[in-house]
Amino acid sequence: MRKTSIIILTYNNLDYTKACIESILKYTDLDTYELVIVDNNSTDGTHEWLKKQDKWKIILNDKNEGFPKGCNQGIQCASENDILLLNNDTIVTENWLKNLKICLESDSLIGAVGAVCNNQENRQGVNFNFKDMEEMQQLAKLNNVSNKDKWEEKNFLIGFCLLIKREVITKLKGLDENYSPGYIEDNDLSLRIINLGYKLMLCHDAFIFHYLGTAFRKDLTKFYPILNKNREYFINKWHFNTFCFDDLKSFSLMEEYQEVLELNCGIGSTILALKYQYKNISIEGVEINQAKRNIASHFAHVYQNLSKVKKKYDCILIGNCLEQVKNPEKFLEKIKKLLKKNGCIIGRINNCNNIKNLNRLLNNNGYELLKSQVNFFSILDIERLLKVNKWRDIKYYFWYENLNKTEMELYDLLKDKYEMIRYSQIDFKGYK
Repeated sequence: MRKTSIIILTYNNLDYTKACIESILKYTDLDTYELVIVDNNSTDGTHEWLKKQDKWKIILNDKNEGFPKGCNQGIQCASENDILLLNNDTIVTENWLKNLKICLESDSLIGAVGAVCNNQENRQGVNFNFKDMEEMQQLAKLNNVSNKDKWEEKNFLIGFCLLIKREVITKLKGLDENYSPGYIEDNDLSLRIINLGYKLMLCHDAFIFHYLGTAFRKDLTKFYPILNKNREYFINKWHFNTFCFDDLKSFSLMEEYQEVLELNCGIGSTILALKYQYKNISIEGVEINQAKRNIASHFAHVYQNLSKVKKKYDCILIGNCLEQVKNPEKFLEKIKKLLKKNGCIIGRINNCNNIKNLNRLLNNNGYELLKSQVNFFSILDIERLLKVNKWRDIKYYFWYENLNKTEMELYDLLKDKYEMIRYSQIDFKGYK
């Protein structure tokens, strides 16, 4: 098994850095890795502490070069190993690197792999409950048993722990430094890896602890301008929004169908999630946006528009299409023709009777309701529409958001008479 160059960027937070390195030394076989540490001119003693270390490769910058450039410096300094980018605010666990390497080397088409952690960004979280680091390590040990059934293909991986094949990072020539000082560069890196023809895998059998962005997120007055700048750069580069990834549609009503079609499939987030959850599923997509379709097409056959679809399916995920189409009745008739006997649709609406919407209207802010949709539905509207269109066995799943004080006061006044105002979104399912 090839060695790994673990690259850690530091900028202050010396206690986190020490804890991270201590965990690496304790839970990683010594002959399997080298440590490359890049310090971006820390002012809290990190710089001086690193000067005393002679066992690792150290780069001491005389200014803050940012995350992408710092990583590239580490990659250039590293030996000809696979590259692992690891945040300094992480604590690694038993078998973490071993399991990541097993996955990475299991298939020549796997270009990079990532770990799960205690935070749910990008659905890379594990619901562990622990009172201290000792208990966390015990749970991690039970979790970190290599198992290929716990490897999930993704369309991007968060960069807090990202293991990349040397051949892949060489082809990419590192991270895009236009994202400096940092943020969203891992989204960009993930898509570039996919466009090379490689797969990204999330290893649910490799858990590490992550404190989550101590350097970037401490000062929100600096964080949001950086975030907005990088979002704009990403959109100009990829021609879709950075946060179109997590567009799962109505998982709550899903079953293990054989043939599934997803409308407005984006860059394939739902397609990949369904493939992981239901191993025998056959799923295709429809996506009018060419840039998104180009990414999603790496994971499934994706049609340019609904008129191109000629086969029939057990289930069609329509998302919020009923809110966007000019004629919902005709749309449902068209969808019915693409369903097998006893096939079903699953969709979602934003409940127009939701208490938050009522509060906006009462405060003369109706424009907020009009920005993103053409049609507005309550649960009774959907029920009438589906019944008129002769759908049967209609099921619902309700979602709600936290209410602020004003919304809660309004809800208390109206809840006895208008029960459905609590729900912000409604998933629905109907059979042909």
